[in-house]
Amino acid sequence: MTDNLQLNPSSAQPIHSAQPTHSKNPHFSLWLLLSLYLAQGLPVGFMTQALPALLRHYGVSLAEIGVSGLLMLPWAIKFLWAPVVDQFGSRRLGHYRAWIIFTQSLTLMCLVALAFLPIDQMANPAILWGLFTVLFCLNLFCATQDIATDGLAVNILKKGQLHWGNSFQVIGSRLGFLIGGGAVLYAIDVLSWKMTFLLLSLGVFLNSIPVLFYREPQKVQRTDPMNTPIARNSILLKFKQGLAYLWQSPELKLWFFVLLTYKVADGLCGPIIKPMMIDMGLSLAQIGLNVTIFGAVCALLGALLAGLMIRQFGLQSMFVCFAILQSLAFVYYVVLAYLFENHILFSQIHLYVANALEEFCSALALVAMLSLIMRYARQHMAGTDFTFHVAIMSMVSGGLYVVSGGLAELLGYFQTLLLIFVASLCCLIPKLKWYFYQRTLIE
Repeated sequence: MTDNLQLNPSSAQPIHSAQPTHSKNPHFSLWLLLSLYLAQGLPVGFMTQALPALLRHYGVSLAEIGVSGLLMLPWAIKFLWAPVVDQFGSRRLGHYRAWIIFTQSLTLMCLVALAFLPIDQMANPAILWGLFTVLFCLNLFCATQDIATDGLAVNILKKGQLHWGNSFQVIGSRLGFLIGGGAVLYAIDVLSWKMTFLLLSLGVFLNSIPVLFYREPQKVQRTDPMNTPIARNSILLKFKQGLAYLWQSPELKLWFFVLLTYKVADGLCGPIIKPMMIDMGLSLAQIGLNVTIFGAVCALLGALLAGLMIRQFGLQSMFVCFAILQSLAFVYYVVLAYLFENHILFSQIHLYVANALEEFCSALALVAMLSLIMRYARQHMAGTDFTFHVAIMSMVSGGLYVVSGGLAELLGYFQTLLLIFVASLCCLIPKLKWYFYQRTLIE
């Protein structure tokens, strides 16, 4: 009995093949994607890994840290302009390659601007809003680059490369988190803010070099599954088709609820974990080195292991197993929060281990989830479908991020984390329903 994904005849066919990636080196596409996701992960790593700890370090409340999640809004709504990226591109530079080069250039400009912000004057509202404005623009450009990179990946990865392509995506992103989150926190403690962000911009530039030497295969224009031509000037039509696609069969409806619930726990934890560590007595350098960097290394190992296990045991089975492990990993945080609020002493090492375990299990689950999203993306709308599916998860995660800080202020760390753990268990139900429906199709 195989464990391959089966789509109903009424839905679009999953992606099993693509155009050749590079005439001289068939594996070049994997390393190209690694460099692009790493370049993207550097600034995003700062936003998701370093910023909450920095804001708490400067005395910002948990509720305000939660509201700062609105800076990540472009990631939640990027599906609105994903059809533009899919539809318009440069023939001379390459359809998705042109977008990547353009957005990477703007990202570099934002990072250089951040380097010259007087961060020591964060108490000044004008400086704080200036920081938020640049960070919002940074997220806008990185989110657009992500659309183009995902579209490029869907079109150039062959069937046998899908799980490795998504492993490389998670590896690149986690390396970016390691450097942009952990190393930046550590560097800010030992170097200046200005030097740290100039070095970060250099890292983005170096990882942008491979795409300059890549020749993208010409993008093939296709028709929809009903053989109706896709109008080149109808972006709204593509968006409507993306919504209709997720509601046209029982299988896709189940998949839609998997998307809705996948990042519930992640969104609720976002503004809590690093500030909790600050309150527990960790310094920025300790969080940067012993928490973020060590956690990112564990996530890299998880991403590599996920690729191997998916190949050996099948995508669907591993997706469910990884999701269960990810939920169970939250128990460690619940226990530590209970000890902290009841003034029971424990070693700081437990914070490092809890974070490493959660990062490892999250990377396992993410590789499987991205592989499934890529299979459900229709090739003629690769960037739009992939982006739309990820955006559904991001909207849920971002909305919960905004309210989670205030919830922690009201309930405390222990009760909030216990609530998150219960929510994560409830979110396993759609995944299990989807899995058993897949088994009935195979049988």
